[in-house]
Amino acid sequence: MSTSETTHSPLTARRRWAALAVLALAVLVMAVDGTVLSLAVPSLTADLAPSATQILWIGDVYSLALAGLLLVMGNLADRVGRKRLLLTGATAFGLASLLAAFAGSPEALIGARLLLGVAGATLMPSTLSIIRNLFADPAERTRAIAIWSAAAGGGAALGPLVGGLLLEHFRWGSVFLINVPIMAALVVAGAFLLPESREPDPGRFDLLSAALSMAAIVPLVYAVKHTVSTGVDGSGVLALLLGLAAGVAFVRRQRSLDTPLIDVDLFRGPAFSGAVFAAFITIFALTGLLFFFSQYLQLARGHSPLQAGLAELPATLASIAVVALVGRALARLGAGRAIAGGLALISLGLAGIAAAEGAENYLWLALALVPVGFGVGLSQTVTTDAVVSAVPSHKAGAASAIAETAYELAVALGIAVLGSLVSLVYRSNLDLPADLPADQRAAVRDSLASGSSALDADSPVLHSAREAFTGAMQTTSLVAAAVTLVAAFVAWRTIPSVAVRPAD
Repeated sequence: MSTSETTHSPLTARRRWAALAVLALAVLVMAVDGTVLSLAVPSLTADLAPSATQILWIGDVYSLALAGLLLVMGNLADRVGRKRLLLTGATAFGLASLLAAFAGSPEALIGARLLLGVAGATLMPSTLSIIRNLFADPAERTRAIAIWSAAAGGGAALGPLVGGLLLEHFRWGSVFLINVPIMAALVVAGAFLLPESREPDPGRFDLLSAALSMAAIVPLVYAVKHTVSTGVDGSGVLALLLGLAAGVAFVRRQRSLDTPLIDVDLFRGPAFSGAVFAAFITIFALTGLLFFFSQYLQLARGHSPLQAGLAELPATLASIAVVALVGRALARLGAGRAIAGGLALISLGLAGIAAAEGAENYLWLALALVPVGFGVGLSQTVTTDAVVSAVPSHKAGAASAIAETAYELAVALGIAVLGSLVSLVYRSNLDLPADLPADQRAAVRDSLASGSSALDADSPVLHSAREAFTGAMQTTSLVAAAVTLVAAFVAWRTIPSVAVRPAD
């Protein structure tokens, strides 16, 4: 048995699937935490009074920290042990959740979300890399990754429902406080059920590569966020140039090292790079839209937090249903066509959402959410399986980090780009009366959430603002649909429909 495998005796099937349940719980909690906050924005806006920019940072800094640290943590997991890093990260995640739950200002909440992202970066690569080592059989591994993907996608969609249930009875901090007992249970169960595994000969850890990876990702996300929000200026351009320069330096350094942080030559293969790109676009389109979708349901359609969470349930159920069908889809279509088909379904659903957002009957929204959820589940499962299976099991942490970096970078850029597009179109659609008081005018222009707090519920100005926000959501949905359709074409042309798995 390779020293990269578990240090225990080979696990029984029951033990493997029990261990998978622990890993799925970890990713479920993180996915819920990534979207649950969107439902709490109206209540935390009333409590903490954040600006529109601070609202974006509260949602975005979590994924920004994850994206910046995933490559580092994936390699660290290969070195110190994936189980050890996972349990350490789960403990830190629970402690950071306490800080977020009792934050007393927008700045304190942003700081707590940053710490949550740092802790989360220790969790995500470990879950996938442990799966890669637990399940040696390719077909069994695909089913396991389908469950992992259902936990990630379902958790993202369940976030609003969980948030709705909590916010119906408790203050907004409860959406973070719920993490504490769950992470405590995860640590206890993981200590008994998870095997330990690590890279047998990891080589020297290159600190300069770690610094360059963060120096490339963080300025890039900042540049996009800043430029879309405030327009082109010197600081945005400088951040973009710094990020690109650091990215070029990072790639060059990886090619010169005997033990690189990531094997950049993997991206020369169209199947691998196409799978990473498809995974990125899947999450980019979905997360950027969903971040404001819960606000749309509450502020524009008048749903309560619980009703808004329930309204998003069709996407959750559809993404979970993929677990039972992904094997058949792969057998009939192959990887390339399955990924392209999943992306095409997302595009169709997003276009349907754009049409349904202007309709009074909720049924049309529910029908549009089904292809989105099913497409996300299918595309995410197959792309993740392709990336993780492209390397031997002892390199699972590094490969998992690539998959997770694409995921989290897509979350950050999705919120930054599509979220900022919602704000820009919303403001351009506003038609405010000239005699509106300056403080109310500023609140309405800042965001619909701020305007709802400053105006009476039956105000004609608020009604007009709701229509402007609905139009902004429709425009953004169509943009996301177009981007996803282009990604479907790229996946169809670049990813082979017959998967070839390397030997361990």
